[in-house]
Amino acid sequence: MNTHPAHRAPRSRAHVVRPALAIVAAIVVLVACWASIVPTAHAATTGPTASSRVGTAAPPPVVQTADGAVRGVVTSTGVEFRGLPYAAPPVGELRWTPPQAPARWSTTRDATTFPPVCPQAPPSPYGQSEDCLYLNVTVPHRDAGASGALPVIVWFHGGGLSIGEGGDYDASKLAGEGAVVVTVDYRLGLLGFLAHPALAGTPGGPTGNFGYQDQQAALRWVRENVAQFGGDPGNVTIAGQSAGGLSVLAQLASPGAKGLFHRAVIQSGAFALEQQTLAEAEEAGRASAVAVGCADQSADCLRQVPVDVLVANAPVSITPGYVDGAVLRESVGTAVASGRFHRVPIVNGSNTQEERIFTTLGLSVTQGATVPLAGPVDASNYVSTIATNFGISRSKASLVAAAYPLSRYASPAHAFSTLNSDANFSCPAYALDVAASRYVPTFAYEFNDADAPERFVPDALGKPLAATHQSELQYLFDLPAAPLPGSLSPEQEQLASTMRASWVQFAASGDPSTAETPWARFRPLTPRVLSLETPATQVEKDFALTHRCGVWAAVAVLGKL
Repeated sequence: MNTHPAHRAPRSRAHVVRPALAIVAAIVVLVACWASIVPTAHAATTGPTASSRVGTAAPPPVVQTADGAVRGVVTSTGVEFRGLPYAAPPVGELRWTPPQAPARWSTTRDATTFPPVCPQAPPSPYGQSEDCLYLNVTVPHRDAGASGALPVIVWFHGGGLSIGEGGDYDASKLAGEGAVVVTVDYRLGLLGFLAHPALAGTPGGPTGNFGYQDQQAALRWVRENVAQFGGDPGNVTIAGQSAGGLSVLAQLASPGAKGLFHRAVIQSGAFALEQQTLAEAEEAGRASAVAVGCADQSADCLRQVPVDVLVANAPVSITPGYVDGAVLRESVGTAVASGRFHRVPIVNGSNTQEERIFTTLGLSVTQGATVPLAGPVDASNYVSTIATNFGISRSKASLVAAAYPLSRYASPAHAFSTLNSDANFSCPAYALDVAASRYVPTFAYEFNDADAPERFVPDALGKPLAATHQSELQYLFDLPAAPLPGSLSPEQEQLASTMRASWVQFAASGDPSTAETPWARFRPLTPRVLSLETPATQVEKDFALTHRCGVWAAVAVLGKL
């Protein structure tokens, strides 16, 4: 889950970053929490890091793309090109079709402001439109005489495949380590992931996963154009957090992404390794058609539904993609475990206690779906909450509770947050490491800075603290308008520098090791996980034991009995 308003300067609108989780229910609650914090209007530039984005007096740079010339904006750290179209507006007859090539232009296109947000709920006060298939390119300043193309990092934002946008991430510092960084907007919610037989290209054929198809179109644009911005089209890394990390997994498994990237970074993205079948997704799609007034289940009716009606009637839970037979031929976890994926080096990781932020909100992300908890977790309902959350019997829940006895934790909420995090994020990430490392160089991490500032939702659990979902984002990107104030200490700034250097080194070479921070490859017999923490990183040799992954393997087996 990902949540952070961030406005940039100069831009055509003030900007809010919203959650990046897996499902809409959590997002709605989070936005409600922010409503009292986030102002309704902002100046174009705020925050201690915003000055790095302000245009300078240098001549505006112009780059010739395959579609036409674009004029960017010079900042104190580099050059940015904002709102570059990588596909035609998916409107009218193009709604729910694969992305089409954008129209070319003959005059120089202004690329100094960010594009509108893809339609989402709650509605953005800062502008949103179905015409939203754009990307942003951040190019660092280079020393005079520097030569050679830079590695490219393409970032897929989180937001539960329901909200968010690429412009929410200030990539200046990440690019400054020596990379061209591209952030991508893609279709969300029903517009991006509606499965319906009326939308199939052929009767009974595959349909949907349009948001994942958009991401592939953006990667094709990068392959064709990034050299003009100083990037190497033969050295592209895809990266993302939460739903963005899941998107990276989807592209690893998707035949349509073959040859479009060369490395992959998955941040907190292993929470949904199993996707729905097409039949299940189409059943939900038919229900959505009725909800928006298309009882006749026709494509013509669906394409005439006002966009605000589609957004308002999106199901509470957007499935994390589905096995449609074309974009995805099998679940992402199955693809990796079987070796049927694009075999590129992988960095994969999770945060110490991913579910902590959701427990604070009275929510749980379980098996890719966000559900509300019945109420605050206490000693009297601890076992029953476990049983309900995982859909297991009370007797099996008692065995889980025995592995996480309340006597070891500051409160029942701490205990539940810990076990839920292990079950839904840490152990799936570990399983992914084990599976991927059989085929490709795999580097595992755990972000463990317990004192990372809470920038999105105030922590309600209290000490002991722990890094939670999206805590690491502020170490890679600037988030100058996050709803909660916060700054990194000198030690945390050093960790941030270490992480950015490792991410870019991985993009450049396929190995995140630097002179200051060596990473050992993850191997099933020597499962090393790098702990990203202050005052210095260290290697974890007992990750599976710490997170009780054996317990959750047993629960998976017992749950089928």
